[in-house]
Amino acid sequence: MIRKGFIMKVYPDKHEEYEQKHNDIWPEMVEELKRHGASNYSIFLDKQTSTLFGYLEIEDEEKWNRMALTEVNQKWWKYMQPLMETNPDSSPVTIPLQEVFHLD
Repeated sequence: MIRKGFIMKVYPDKHEEYEQKHNDIWPEMVEELKRHGASNYSIFLDKQTSTLFGYLEIEDEEKWNRMALTEVNQKWWKYMQPLMETNPDSSPVTIPLQEVFHLD
């Protein structure tokens, strides 16, 4: 299992909407995430800085990277774009974090 941590930014006035959209995540998005090896996926919000911290576990980097190419993922990015900092392709601006400690 590969552990991944990353940060993103949500706009300060969009915290509640961001959370609500994730509470109502599309079943087809969940299915695709699982199909691409994602598990134990969590996103945390620091309200003071509007920083999102994401954590997930994946089976394989190549398999996970193909998730970005799926139709449902592209649709999700466009759906979330008004709420957060994004790249020109609508993907969230994501900063990967280096794991420096882990305890099972």
